[in-house]
Amino acid sequence: MIQCPRCGIQVTELHPLDPDLVSKLQAAGETNLPPQVCAGCISDLRRTVATSSGGVLMAQERAREQHRLQLWKSRVQLIKKARMSMGSKLYSDAAISYEKYLKILDIVFEVKKGEKLRPEAFKESARTTELTVVASVYWDLLRIYDTNEKYQDRMLNAAKQLAMFIQFTPIYPDIIKKAESFAKTARNPNIVKQFLKMSDKERPRCFIATSAFGPQSLEVQELRVFRDFTLRNTSWGRRFIALYYKHSPAIACLLDKQPWLKPAVRAILRLMIKCVS
Repeated sequence: MIQCPRCGIQVTELHPLDPDLVSKLQAAGETNLPPQVCAGCISDLRRTVATSSGGVLMAQERAREQHRLQLWKSRVQLIKKARMSMGSKLYSDAAISYEKYLKILDIVFEVKKGEKLRPEAFKESARTTELTVVASVYWDLLRIYDTNEKYQDRMLNAAKQLAMFIQFTPIYPDIIKKAESFAKTARNPNIVKQFLKMSDKERPRCFIATSAFGPQSLEVQELRVFRDFTLRNTSWGRRFIALYYKHSPAIACLLDKQPWLKPAVRAILRLMIKCVS
């Protein structure tokens, strides 16, 4: 019988420690390791390494989360700086600040390389208001990149992103009106017209809610967000949406003909919004 130099237990044989295991143990703070130990000690040391590795991973994840939080907070100053630059007609400076803001969103929402930021990233109710900010950023970038022919690709990307985000914001009708006017003076009117077509195609109709509240109302926006970020993610939700679009135009038409019904419909819809919020 041989006594293990680490635990002192009498065993039949000792086993040499693997150099890789030794280096990991030393990194975890284990010192004075004997060259050979019993099988039980090897198992114990491996558990120590596993536990230590898990702790390191958790610490790294906490550090990454803290970094994302700091970036998320810093976005406010970037937006303020960009809008001050826009007001002073320093368009290059504004574009740089806006692009930094969008890069922060890519990091915070872990957008993969080659992919684009999408509205679904903002499905948490606390962040849905950011959709309007994002849409306004893309609108400013679309106009900034129109000032130089070499930025046509960037302008087109801004147009595509704007068309995708704007449908979830209350500034939709205002931006559409501005874009229609901008198309008459833009250097790249075709891109602006493409945006108008894309935004009309992307924007699904909320017939009953639009008839009851009006297209620019906050209630319509909240119902649209619930539809696209919640209902569309379930099979029963998609069936409900299909059923809604089948029958709601007729109901909306009735509301337009009988406006005295709208207060009751608004009350019902507000109760629904309260339940799903």
